[in-house]
This record gives sequence, structure tokens and C-alpha cells, in this order.
Amino acid sequence: MVTLVQLRVIDAVRRHGSVTAAAKELRYTQPSISHHLSRLEAQLGARLVQRVGRGVRITPAGRLLADRAAEIIGRVDSATAELAALVGLNTGRVRLAGFNSVMSSLVPQAASLLAQQHPGLDLGLTDAHPEDALTQLRAGHVDVAVIFRYDDTTPEDDGVRLIHLLDDPLYLLTTGGGTTVAEHARTPWIAGCERCRSHLVEMCDKAGFSPNLACTTDDMVVMQSLVAAGMGVTTIPGLALRAHRHPAVTATRLPVPPRRVFAATYGEPPDPPATAALLAALTDAVATH
Repeated sequence: MVTLVQLRVIDAVRRHGSVTAAAKELRYTQPSISHHLSRLEAQLGARLVQRVGRGVRITPAGRLLADRAAEIIGRVDSATAELAALVGLNTGRVRLAGFNSVMSSLVPQAASLLAQQHPGLDLGLTDAHPEDALTQLRAGHVDVAVIFRYDDTTPEDDGVRLIHLLDDPLYLLTTGGGTTVAEHARTPWIAGCERCRSHLVEMCDKAGFSPNLACTTDDMVVMQSLVAAGMGVTTIPGLALRAHRHPAVTATRLPVPPRRVFAATYGEPPDPPATAALLAALTDAVATH
């Protein structure tokens, strides 16, 4: 019978590609890690790892098991945190993944409120794109994923539930000239990564032109610095502008639908106590932001 310890071992070995590093993370000896791997291979009748120099390489069978192990470990850790929360939120852990601008504005305030209300509750935070945050939520690696949508007409599947937090307006950043998108048809544009820039490209298309994407960065501070240096113009959400505002840029709110920000949880209500406490802290932070 495969044990949770063995699953933690194969997961750690897969992530690190090293028995030594896995042993250090799990606080085991190297011989103990090797013993667990050998026992696991004997039980399953499959080769899970191959020695390569001083490291190890995961076989396809080992990769499949490691993927499932990560999901199981996430669920077990989540259940442990929930059980701890049931005894009064004096101990336990709750985990959140969120996108950059919400992590630099709303989440710190929510984290502070949660620490005041439940000082024994450990909060884990991960900066992640909405798609990645939802993947982590489904795998049980986080308890709450803060995401945004420009179109929320299609509901989530797989048991993901969305709780609306706020609407985040969009701003055009310039150095003073031209306050509409159409006025910058010939101006260089600063854009995010390929999966982040689609809304910008669509907005420019509606204004009758294809944007000249001169610079690419996902860092909202860098975007503002490039605009201030005269490298081009860009759009930026209100949350990012609240977190950091370059004094040399002009921000004009655009008359377009705002992006909608949601807290996503997994499963039907009621939420586990620790998750509910985090959601309450997020809602309170929105109210005072």
C-alpha cells in the first residue's frame, strides 16, 4: 500500500531532481529517501527514477505518480488546515494565489486584517496569473485564487465557485498628450506577455488600428517607468495604479467595461473556517481600500 510519506518523497524528488535536495526539504537522510523510493518501486512493480550522474531522472511512470502525488498532498494539507481551523482558527494554514496587481494592493491589506483577527493562522501567498492560480486551486495547492475576468458570462466548471470582490477600471497612461486610445494609433505601445495583452490588442482593434508593440513587460512599475521615459503609452488597471504611481505619467480612465475581480474557491458552500476567514478579510479590505 502506497503511503503519504512515499508520495511526499516522489513529489520532492521530481521537483528537485535530486535525492540530496529532497532529503533536505523533507528533513530525511539520503539513505532514507533511497529506501522509500526502492520500496515504492517494489510495491508498484515499476521503475520510477533513473540515476544520472549525481542526480536522478524521473521516468514516465514516476512522472505520472509524482503528478498525482502533488494533487493528493495538496488535498491532505488542505484538509489538515481545515481541521485545525475547526478548533478555533488558533492554528492551521490557509493559502492564496493571486495576480500581480492584486498582490501588491488588496492582498497585503487583507493579510494584515487576517493576522489581527486570527494571529495563529498561517497565511501562504503565491503570485500567479489567473489561469495558473485556478490550476493550483483545482489541484488543492491553494484554498483561494484571486482572479480577474473581462467577461464572466461563462461560469467556471469543475466545482470552482466565484465570489465577486470588485470592479477594476482601466486607465490609459501617457506623458500628457492624447487621452483616448484612438489618438495613439501611431504611438508605440508597451504591452504585457502574450496571454496578458489580448485585451489591449482587442481594444486597439475596436479603435481602428493594430498597436505597434514596442516594449513587452509584465511589471507594472516598469511599464510606468517606460511611459515616463517617453518610450510609448500603455493601459494599466486601477489596482496597479493604486499600488504604484509614477509622478511623471498622466492617467486617464478609459470608458470601457472594467475587469471584474473574483475570489475563487473550490466546492460548494459552506467554506472551511480558515478559507471563510480569508474571504471575509478580502471583503473587508475591499470595503476600506
